[in-house]
Amino acid sequence: MNRGTLSIWRAAAAAAAAAAAALVAGLVLGGSVTEKVIPGLGDPGALTRWGLPASRAAMNLLSALTVGALLAAAALLPVEGGGRGRNARDSAPRLSKDAAGYVAAASWFAAGWAAAAAATLVFTVADVLGEPVQNVVTGSELSSYVGSLPQGTALMIVVLLAVVVALLARTTTTPAAAFGLLAMAGIALLPAPLTGHSASAANHAIATTGVALHVAAVAPWVGGLAVVAAHAALRRDKLPVMAERFSRMALWCFVAVGVSGMVNVIARLPDPVELIETNYGRLALAKIIAFAALGWFGWWHRTRTLPRLAAREPLAFTRFAAVETAVMAATMGLAVALARTAPPPPSEPGSAVRVLLGYDMPPEINPVRLLTLWQFDLFFAVLVVVLGGLYYGAVLRLRGRGDAWPVGRTVAWTLGLVSIVAVTQTGVAKYAPILFSVHMAQHMVLNMLTPIFLVMGAPVTLALRALRPARIRGDRGPREWLTAVLHSRYVTVVSHPAVATIIFVFSLFALYFTPLFEAAMRNHLGHIAMMVHFLAAGALFFWVLLGVDPAPRKLPYPGRLLLLFVTMPFHAFFGIALMNLSEALALGWYNAVDPPWGTTILHDQQTGGAIAWAFGEVPTFIVVTVLAVQWYLDDQRQARRQDRKADRAAKSGGRPEDDELAAYNARLAKLAEHDRAEGQGRRT
Repeated sequence: MNRGTLSIWRAAAAAAAAAAAALVAGLVLGGSVTEKVIPGLGDPGALTRWGLPASRAAMNLLSALTVGALLAAAALLPVEGGGRGRNARDSAPRLSKDAAGYVAAASWFAAGWAAAAAATLVFTVADVLGEPVQNVVTGSELSSYVGSLPQGTALMIVVLLAVVVALLARTTTTPAAAFGLLAMAGIALLPAPLTGHSASAANHAIATTGVALHVAAVAPWVGGLAVVAAHAALRRDKLPVMAERFSRMALWCFVAVGVSGMVNVIARLPDPVELIETNYGRLALAKIIAFAALGWFGWWHRTRTLPRLAAREPLAFTRFAAVETAVMAATMGLAVALARTAPPPPSEPGSAVRVLLGYDMPPEINPVRLLTLWQFDLFFAVLVVVLGGLYYGAVLRLRGRGDAWPVGRTVAWTLGLVSIVAVTQTGVAKYAPILFSVHMAQHMVLNMLTPIFLVMGAPVTLALRALRPARIRGDRGPREWLTAVLHSRYVTVVSHPAVATIIFVFSLFALYFTPLFEAAMRNHLGHIAMMVHFLAAGALFFWVLLGVDPAPRKLPYPGRLLLLFVTMPFHAFFGIALMNLSEALALGWYNAVDPPWGTTILHDQQTGGAIAWAFGEVPTFIVVTVLAVQWYLDDQRQARRQDRKADRAAKSGGRPEDDELAAYNARLAKLAEHDRAEGQGRRT
């Protein structure tokens, strides 16, 4: 065992000890392992009380290491190849030797992640049933309750995805495959934490989104730092590049963790006094202090250790990163203890509607309340901020280097973002889960209006112009990844007009006329996924139809108009079908949230169908207008191009073959001369 490997094992042992110490202290101080056993109630035993948080902590740490190893292979280390080689094998991008080693390490980490998740599943069933873990393992309870418990189903999904990552990582050799495994591991992070306190919190809509954002930011931050520190300890190549890339990512992870963590604390502890007076609040306060310490570590890295890395002093980074990793591990231990500690109950018992919606029944609907009763949705608020920040930042970069960007495109993008805010943050979002008609209006805007403006903003073209090429030849930076995605086989398939139309049209019928709709309405994440699908399906269709950004294929303008007029009637048919239904959709959900001031559920559904039927006229008019303008401008560009060719041909000596118009006139002249010659021959 060499010196670098030994230092890695020492740092890992220190991080594990820090996590264990913080976990034990948090469990004891939070009271989750010292609760009195009430006679007559089931007791899972001390093994479960300690084993469940220990296995969950191991699952969190191993998941972060899996994500960090895949992140290092896919993004932090430069890609080899990718240049102009003599043959396809030389020019194809491939993982470097170190990156391939990290993918192999990710396979082992993912296998451990799956094992820890399986152990967590067993302990969770024992904890819920109040049975000792040995009874659960030897009896039939495990197989009986896994599918019926949300936590059990979530952990089974984690186990399956982690096993798939572990197996596929064995054969992964390309950057695209490593990136795909990274995406799969990122998805596997979410099910377990989203079925905890966040799903049952009073403000569960905000809490659920906050937890998802929190976990998605913590894993690459913690895992990425651990892998970069190991890379430094082993003194491998490309450390300054790797550390500099990680530092940029870590800054955004720090911001996301801070914002999401604050949102989660406010959702569970609306009164600041509870930070001091409750066990949950005190643990949350300790986590906030640890987070502040990590912020100081990050500042020190950016200002002190990165310059020393550039001066070829890797040990300075290694020692500091080892301490920071231990603090991160301790923070994750505190987080597990916090998850095992019950938050303080609400001061007032919530109504059945509040339990389902996360807020009380609003007053009777009217236009003023649709505009003024704002309903904060964290997911779409973050989405709008990110999309707006990236777009306007790219525009400023272009203008900063003297390049122009059409104001109309910026206005179109802004209108798209405003339309998202109008239906996800206002009273529309508050009434949409209660009234099908309002939900349908929200759906139509996100599916048929917002995407038009976003597509007209030409975000892909802007990104390709604003992003700088990778500094290292053959490497893949954001610009190269975007280009690779645009030329990928997947995008080629989904952007085919037939495929995009099927997704845009028939997903309507597949969602609303199956049990999927009610399932999505009952689950906040399902509701978010439904609205994101509306937005993405509309963006895909109008991207193909309007063709502002680069795409694998371009339809001629007559074909675009034909596609539009063939597609839009299906939305009218959908609206007519809703109006003619004799039974309400998602009846169980709408009976549970039926407002006392509303009309009948079936009548409201018929109103929603009428909205779907009539709304299609608005995007049709906008798209026809845009296509007409595009067609006219394209003809003008073609005419100017022909004029320029004619001018160049005249200046170069009048060679007809250099000018399409001159060549066309020459062909006409030859035909006329041929006709005259034939006429003279017949007369003679």
